[in-house]
Amino acid sequence: ERIDQQIAELADWRGQMFARLRKLILEADPDITEEWKWDTAVWSHQGLVCAVGTFKDKVKLNFFQGAFLEDPHTLFNAGLDAKKTRSIDFREGDAVNESALKDLIRAAVARNIG
Repeated sequence: ERIDQQIAELADWRGQMFARLRKLILEADPDITEEWKWDTAVWSHQGLVCAVGTFKDKVKLNFFQGAFLEDPHTLFNAGLDAKKTRSIDFREGDAVNESALKDLIRAAVARNIG
């Protein structure tokens, strides 16, 4: 699978972070669909939920409908001015609030299922 290949190609902290985020997304919603679109990993459940992109200095978790989600743990730290999307940029050494992130993923899925 293309996502496995991407993770394997990232032999530094970014690959580890990508794999961790992927695991959390799949745990948060066992029925989520994993795809490779627009040259990136994308997850959907009755609509687009989130995508993970890797950059030189960060791993970006983008929520397609993030502007409409409650973010009580203030996870979103990028793209805050966008009309629809919100992102979380993870940099080397950043902690991941796994339970809060799973809640956010579940909220994004719930919004799609509506």
